[in-house]
Amino acid sequence: ATTEIYTLSLHDALPIYVKDAAVYDTYRAANAKPFADFGAKFLVRGGPQEVREGTWRARTVVVEFASHADAVACYESEAYQKAKDIRLPASEGELIIVEGYTS
Repeated sequence: ATTEIYTLSLHDALPIYVKDAAVYDTYRAANAKPFADFGAKFLVRGGPQEVREGTWRARTVVVEFASHADAVACYESEAYQKAKDIRLPASEGELIIVEGYTS
């Protein structure tokens, strides 16, 4: 049997533009509840990375959800939107929701 993986990915800016680490830590604390409520699982949360082609962000976060709908619902939830309001002035980046691959 195969499992579909849906992810919500956040790529912080290049160079790493966490402008205020203390505020960014507050964002991490604020996103914990909505991520838990929607069954999120961190697959990648920062850590070393090697750019082999092109350019990439200095920090990468990949969060897995059970379904695309769960990822969207988490992002659109009031709790995550409040967390996002904390993150926006503290960092620059992009956020995408992408449907996982099923083999």
